[in-house]
Amino acid sequence: MHFTNKFVSAQVIHSPTATVVSSASSQEKALRPSMDSTWDVAAAAKIGKILGERLLLQGIPAVAIHLKREQKYHGKVKAVIDSVREAGVNLLGELLNLLVVFVLRLVTFV
Repeated sequence: MHFTNKFVSAQVIHSPTATVVSSASSQEKALRPSMDSTWDVAAAAKIGKILGERLLLQGIPAVAIHLKREQKYHGKVKAVIDSVREAGVNLLGELLNLLVVFVLRLVTFV
């Protein structure tokens, strides 16, 4: 995710090959007419939704989120991540947490 004073952009990178799998940006001419603003939290949410839809169209059901050191989970960052999740893309960190909870519950019942 990258934020400037004018635009919001997000991309998904395949780590082993270092290639961009999918991306979305408020700089795209096709998206600008449907957006009131290109830099605020609402724009970040719209970019997250579009990115999530593009990932599902490409057959990518889950991604891992890596935040930069200075990025915190609030504001525009939260809007992008939550919109990707609402579009139907699973976050790998959440899947691992659910697996750990399931295993812990399984162990306590045995």
